[in-house]
Amino acid sequence: MRTVDVMAKFFDSIRKSGLRRGPRRLIAGIGGGLAEKLGINVWVARLLILVSFLLPVLGIGAYLVVWILTPWQDGRIPLERMFGGRRDLRR
Repeated sequence: MRTVDVMAKFFDSIRKSGLRRGPRRLIAGIGGGLAEKLGINVWVARLLILVSFLLPVLGIGAYLVVWILTPWQDGRIPLERMFGGRRDLRR
């Protein structure tokens, strides 16, 4: 299997998870997307993210990983675009 095919499957599986950046975002939309997925108040999700930043390296590191892997509302994933992946997902 080609590397391109493996990466495409990986990014497609991320899209299928249902997690998207929230439409009501303050910075990157991770809190909004997490709140929508878990069915909790967006401010509770944002507070949980801020509290996670108190954990050395883990909180901010995890946030950055989630930030580059979480799709926008239209399905585009920042890391995929960095690798020159799909530009237009409208089908």
